[in-house]
Amino acid sequence: MKNNVNRQLDENLMNKLGYQPFQGTDIGNPIKQRVAPKVRISTGNDKLVDSLEDVVKKTVKDGMTISFHHHFRNGDFVFNKVMRIIIDLGIKGLTLAPSSLTGVMNELVIEGIKKGTITNITSSGMRGSLGDFISHGNLENPVIFRSHGGRARAIENGEIKIDVAFLGVPNADRLGNANGRFGDAVFGSLGYALMDAQYADQVVLITDNVVPYPNTPASIKQTQVDYVVKIDQVGDPDKIGSGATRFTKDPKELKIAEMVNKVIVNSPYFKNDFSFQTGSGGAALAVTRYLRQSMIDAGVKASFALGGITKPTTDLLKEGLVRRVMDVQDFDKGAADSMHSNPNQQEIDASWYADADNKGAMVDQLDVVILSALEIDTKFNVNVMTGSDGIIRGAIGGHQDAATAKLTIICAPLVRGRIATVTPDVTTVVTPGDSVDVLVTEVGIAVNPKRKDLVSILSKVKGLPLYSIEELQQLAEKQVGTSKKLEYHDKVVALIEYRDGSIIDQVKQIKD
Repeated sequence: MKNNVNRQLDENLMNKLGYQPFQGTDIGNPIKQRVAPKVRISTGNDKLVDSLEDVVKKTVKDGMTISFHHHFRNGDFVFNKVMRIIIDLGIKGLTLAPSSLTGVMNELVIEGIKKGTITNITSSGMRGSLGDFISHGNLENPVIFRSHGGRARAIENGEIKIDVAFLGVPNADRLGNANGRFGDAVFGSLGYALMDAQYADQVVLITDNVVPYPNTPASIKQTQVDYVVKIDQVGDPDKIGSGATRFTKDPKELKIAEMVNKVIVNSPYFKNDFSFQTGSGGAALAVTRYLRQSMIDAGVKASFALGGITKPTTDLLKEGLVRRVMDVQDFDKGAADSMHSNPNQQEIDASWYADADNKGAMVDQLDVVILSALEIDTKFNVNVMTGSDGIIRGAIGGHQDAATAKLTIICAPLVRGRIATVTPDVTTVVTPGDSVDVLVTEVGIAVNPKRKDLVSILSKVKGLPLYSIEELQQLAEKQVGTSKKLEYHDKVVALIEYRDGSIIDQVKQIKD
């Protein structure tokens, strides 16, 4: 079967898993039934468990679904400690359902798959050795990739049923009141972990900092927690700001960021009380620095900034250029430190942030969003999941969710090395072209033809060379030539959900 973005899907697999093909970005206003977790009644005075191994033995059984959060990113110590115990206990047939998988988790996930401990995975993304391992067909069942909002939706609707959530926190009291704001391993917002704490049947908090009861402010509350375990160290907050959330000094990326800023300030949305979100990736994050000066020069202030938050964004808050920061995740220690000192930095969960099956998500109120891409094609479809070699090496994150903004800007270099970024067809469709308004490269910009208003406005702006998307694709091809057509086996190794739960694309096992 084919879907709305002309992607061929495995009909037998779709029917087996009960999926519908992606039909378009207009989700409508359906009525959905949410689920509730089981609750083990507790009237005791203490939920502290002597060791992590003891609590794993008490909670995890064959065939369960277990979850983790990725707020520590590459500084996470909790995941590997828990998975080491689970693998060594010989537990089998688990579904792994973290908010995302970072590089430090890869080797134990691969070991768990090889030993039959892990048989299913659902996540926002994966990179490195694990992405390569999955892309070569080494997991029995296809990985289900969901956006951050899509994961929240699936948890709330019962499509992901978490049996045990293992949540690393920088502090907790003896009954499980915890937050991300204080301690040696501060990471700020617990936005993704809050979904697991609310909906998992069993919740295990892992901390290196047990504080006096009652611990406030409580992001995760004692009413949600079954066990608290103290270990030596839960994470290294200095490693939060790495990889996709690095700050760039690359001249090409800075040039792109400067052009993105010109698009924003010349758009009809740059006015008092506008709202914005910047995605991960060097150029996208750098935009904030240019936008600050433009806001000062024009006397414009923003109503709110959303999403994964960086120190440059919290600096805007401190300066009064942004009234509120709606914080689902912090991308660096500076942003995390800001949470406990500024009451206008509001922690939000992933549902409030971006769930499409909601009574109103924050992404629905966005004026401007700046997102990165691995590839974008001449239909403005965006790939942030697979490389041009067909290997899984990215994450959906909040890409699809935030692309519902009034002005969605994709920023990417024309080519990376000897690989074209602008292509006739992306390797994997993650965000549909109907959601995208402008592509910004270091060479110039392309505006989606459906946005005639933006074409008219931006064609008159100095320093913004305007091309058609086809012209940019041809310029890229002229630089690097045409790519060799990828060859795949029949096996589907991953399914890409759109934010409403339909399937927008699939990833097949790559041939060597």
